[in-house]
Amino acid sequence: MNQAFAHEPVMAAEVVDRLSPVPPGLVIDATVGGGGHAEAVLDAYPHLSVLGLDRDPTAVAAATDRLARFGARATIRHARFDQLASMLADEMARRESSGGPGAVGVSAVLFDLGVSSPQLDTAERGFSYRRDAPLDMRMDPTAGRTAAAVVNEFSEDALVELFVDNGEGRFARRIARAVVAARPITTTGELADVVREAIPAATRRTGGHPARRVFQAIRIAVNEELDQLGRAMDDALDVLGLGGRCIVIAYHSGEDRLVKSTFLTASTGGCTCPPGLPCVCGADPAFRLVVRGARRPTSDEVERNRRSEAARLRVIERVADRRPGTLHEGEVA
Repeated sequence: MNQAFAHEPVMAAEVVDRLSPVPPGLVIDATVGGGGHAEAVLDAYPHLSVLGLDRDPTAVAAATDRLARFGARATIRHARFDQLASMLADEMARRESSGGPGAVGVSAVLFDLGVSSPQLDTAERGFSYRRDAPLDMRMDPTAGRTAAAVVNEFSEDALVELFVDNGEGRFARRIARAVVAARPITTTGELADVVREAIPAATRRTGGHPARRVFQAIRIAVNEELDQLGRAMDDALDVLGLGGRCIVIAYHSGEDRLVKSTFLTASTGGCTCPPGLPCVCGADPAFRLVVRGARRPTSDEVERNRRSEAARLRVIERVADRRPGTLHEGEVA
């Protein structure tokens, strides 16, 4: 395995277990990272293949190396997760042109959101407030605006809104004002110091590093994570075959709220009737929630991998397929 992207997949055993009932076909790992989840799935289920996507070229190289032993069962592409529909179409066309089956059912879509340990631990990527480095934070370092652009170009009000939306409501204005006053800010260390000094000393002594939520907010803005996630979730549910499942692991409250809302709407068919009363609005859901609420990592996993502590896993399954012209059960590889 590529040691530059060594990464323990979070809740891998539960992911594998939740995929046990899905029909044969293709699993889209929309955030393949170093390939840990994909490897576990391919090892467990010979009837499944994987299309792995990641926007980080380093992750793509690591996953390609890690999954090479599976041959044609694993395909890795450099792409954002909101490109999964087009990547799926490309994969089907590639299979057909190579003489294989072009029509393969999508058995599952997996999202493991957030930043990975290798990204955090590589100082020059600029994700961590604990390591001084240029302000970057791009998951794809070849494209898009950097964290420096957000920090130095956003207005004070825009920074306040960004920090509030990501859980830093109490001191958002103080931090934003301090950031604007300190410009230009060019490194993670400078930004962490500005945030620390903007927060009262008594508060700094509790609740972890005061820059944690600010860095998280800036990273989400740099990578447009929530905007892209909304589109990707809609596409994931749309391409999912009958009996297929979508599994999402989220680490941030904003991500988890979006996933919860999307899954609730899908599992109720958009029902507008009052909770607890029979449905009379004609909603006809095509999905069901596999688990109520969110699953959490075990205490053993948290002890082994502290970064798994914030993980929330949700699962939904397609139970009806009324889409015209789509694959139905039995039309899989």
